[in-house]
Parts: sequence; structure tokens; C-alpha cells
Amino acid sequence: MALPKKRQSKARSRKRRTHYKSGTVAITNCAQCSQPKMPHRACPNCGYYRGRPVVSAS
Repeated sequence: MALPKKRQSKARSRKRRTHYKSGTVAITNCAQCSQPKMPHRACPNCGYYRGRPVVSAS
């Protein structure tokens, strides 16, 4: 199997990876308190998830 003749520099590797970015975080409003929250997670404000209290509100 063929091998590269020279080592690839860090700058060259990093230039290729500049387009690997994380997407923006989706935000929805809580059905109970209408505060912004991440989808599929309990609301940090009221502690409800899918209409049921799952976490004690702090």
C-alpha cells in the first residue's frame, strides 16, 4: 500500500476542517410556562415535560 512521502502539516489539516461546524441549537417554548427551552428536555423554569412535572422547579 502506498504511503505519503511527507507528513501533512497541522495547518493543512486544520484548513480542511474549517467547514466542520456545529449547528445552531433549536429552541422551543414550554407549553406550561411559555419560557424558551431545548426540545425533548424538561423545562428548567417550571420542571414540566410533556405536560407532567418531572423535575422539582427551583
